[in-house]
Amino acid sequence: MSVPSSADATPDRSGPASISAPARPSPCIILIGMAGAGKSTIGEALARRLNWAFMDSDHLIEAIYAARLQDVTDALGKDAFLDVEASVISSIKAHRTVIATGGSVVYREKAMRHLASLGPLVHLDVPLIIVEERIARNPQRGLAIGPGQTLRDIFLERQELYTRYATLCCEATCKNPQQCVDWIVENLPPQVIAADGAAR
Repeated sequence: MSVPSSADATPDRSGPASISAPARPSPCIILIGMAGAGKSTIGEALARRLNWAFMDSDHLIEAIYAARLQDVTDALGKDAFLDVEASVISSIKAHRTVIATGGSVVYREKAMRHLASLGPLVHLDVPLIIVEERIARNPQRGLAIGPGQTLRDIFLERQELYTRYATLCCEATCKNPQQCVDWIVENLPPQVIAADGAAR
């Protein structure tokens, strides 16, 4: 009996030959809304439902700076942070991915144009009182807020922008995360998930 050589024993690490990037872009689903609206929680649940990838753009910024988002926003200041966020968002290349964005992404049209090119934008709409309660429980969310601004100030100015850019608006106040996922899947343009064999 022959003994296999060390070359024979080396596992094939090249991966499946059938795996490749899509020849044509596949849509993503982008979640927008205030901090505390549930973008990450609902986004992860939606990605599991569709068997898609999930991406949180705030985590990309944290990875670039190797720091908490709150520390990044504090160090840069509002305007510089918004420029950094727009640059990170505009560099995203993804397919079949649910993307949860930071609440401030709507301040830069460049970022919003890029996100709209990736797929439909779903606004998770919750009232100010819920946003205040959730942020009070986790104040280190990395809010991009200018000197003298209040949470109410940025809530009101962002609501107009969310409405302007959203493809769909999911009223999330009286829905749990799974109900939000169901609503999004039922109301998405059919072509978004049609090529994926529909939701699971």
